[in-house]
Amino acid sequence: MTYRTNRTSIIVALALGAAGACGREGNGATVTSRTGALAQTRAGGAEGVASTGSSPVGSTTASSAGDIAKRAGRLDPNHLGRIPILEYHVIGGTKNALYTRTVESFRKDLEDVYARGYRPITVSQMLDKDFRDVPTGMSPVIFVFDDASAEQFSYIENNGSLEIDPTSGVGIWLDFKKAHPDWKNRATFCMLNGGAAGHNFFGDGPRWRGQHKQWRLQKVKWLADNGFELCGHTLWHAMLNKYSDAVVQEQIARNIMGIDSAVAGYRVRTFALPYGIWPKNRELAWHGSWTNPKTGKTQSYSFDAVLEVSGGPARSPFDPQFNPRSITRIEAIGDDIKHQLDRLDATKTRFVW
Repeated sequence: MTYRTNRTSIIVALALGAAGACGREGNGATVTSRTGALAQTRAGGAEGVASTGSSPVGSTTASSAGDIAKRAGRLDPNHLGRIPILEYHVIGGTKNALYTRTVESFRKDLEDVYARGYRPITVSQMLDKDFRDVPTGMSPVIFVFDDASAEQFSYIENNGSLEIDPTSGVGIWLDFKKAHPDWKNRATFCMLNGGAAGHNFFGDGPRWRGQHKQWRLQKVKWLADNGFELCGHTLWHAMLNKYSDAVVQEQIARNIMGIDSAVAGYRVRTFALPYGIWPKNRELAWHGSWTNPKTGKTQSYSFDAVLEVSGGPARSPFDPQFNPRSITRIEAIGDDIKHQLDRLDATKTRFVW
């Protein structure tokens, strides 16, 4: 897939990478989920990232979802265990692909982690060792959505009012929450604000699931107001190792400026590396600045966490070897999530609060 702006074209190459940030929960949401007629879904583009190929675990009979469901909420604490961070791109299409998860598969993923005794938190909550949303004896799970596609979050118009499309990722999440009241709005969205092919704050034109440009900032603010975390991912998904230090900082800083234009003063704490590729000067992935040549105004950024694109379950923040500038994730490809969760249970190495 090719991501382009009016002046730049990027050919997606296979690689490794990742990122994340802080969210707030409010009570004044102006848009609600609808469970009526389903809007048509379309598979969109997503970033080109290579899977590391998670290895299936041998026998997992003793840690089947049914067994785990019986034990959910009654596991012994393990604060040094691993935390699964699940990485999603496009939610839609008719079959699972490298960067696409069907609506049915995404729903099954939610049901599976819930039955196993996982409850969602954000990357920022993990950094802060804030597990208040995880009941004692259960485990945290982090959902991260990369690239800000319309398939992740789209609106539909109904008699002049906007409603969240129930077939988009956010719509599916909200419907799941209705049936599971202890499932909270805790996930991290690593967003582009200048990407092509609908990857501009969740769609910037009718071609992308009928979305309108004026809805973009409203979506970003809705996420922040309702408990989700906003995360940086560059302006248009630049392959950072190909550019000068100046361009790297411009890509990241202008992305943060875009988020601030939707939620003024929001502190973005997490960054996901496009394609999983580090800039030549690695430190620029977590702090830097860019000065707008037109206005002379300088935009700085400083992240607490950098997300890798793969690598398996993340280390606990209580683990002495935890490195917030290199946090690993599990890609939602094939049965990789199930295999990794099975392995955590079979080896009794999952984090338990």
